[in-house]
Amino acid sequence: MAHYQSIVAYDGTDFWGFQRQASNRRTVQQALETALAAIGWTGVSLRAAGRTDAGAHARGQVVSFAMDWRKGPEELTRAINAQLPQDVAVRETAPAPDDFHPRFSARSRRYSYAVLAAPTPDPIRERFSWRIWPGPDLGAMQAAAEWLVGRHDFGAFGTPPIHGGHTVRTVLEAQWRCEGPAMVFEIEADAFLYRMVRRLVAALVGIGRGGREIGRLHAALEDPGQKWISRLAPAKGLCLERVIY
Repeated sequence: MAHYQSIVAYDGTDFWGFQRQASNRRTVQQALETALAAIGWTGVSLRAAGRTDAGAHARGQVVSFAMDWRKGPEELTRAINAQLPQDVAVRETAPAPDDFHPRFSARSRRYSYAVLAAPTPDPIRERFSWRIWPGPDLGAMQAAAEWLVGRHDFGAFGTPPIHGGHTVRTVLEAQWRCEGPAMVFEIEADAFLYRMVRRLVAALVGIGRGGREIGRLHAALEDPGQKWISRLAPAKGLCLERVIY
């Protein structure tokens, strides 16, 4: 029995998130486990680096599993992909140490969030971005994003993935960049709270649109008891780009 790790990409639009659910709702984990079972995997549950929200996407999700496979990793990637639906794919597979865990072995994770500033609908781009108009001030959002870098208690912006866990996280990078008509927020941290990125994006966009969120953002970083209760940025703009080991 050999251990493997795979990098997985998916369009999360038609999934109810990554994690398998007790109901029959379609999830990425369920799709991957069904594909693995079709080629001889006998495990109960694969491991993953994180649990993305319903509607969120990934280019660099990481999963691990153990199975008997007599060919190479490239053949294993092709075999899994042959069983997967068109909105999820394994990008590559490699052998993994027996003690490798996609979540607990990770040093950091990197997410992106796309905001489309456009007055009229764009059916293609809007599948992967949050369209707003008028467009926000990129400079104001970048200035506020710099406050996020460092070690802070982000309890105002999310809940820990494990009940009773702490809410302190170290943000290594937080910046906005232009990508055609879209403004893309990139953030890397040692770990993230549940819905933390979507709340931070909503706060930054509010600042970019001239709202009063600039004071609230600073106060929430100083006092995590001041829960951020404004709307969430839609999940469709969020993408797990990479997990760093």
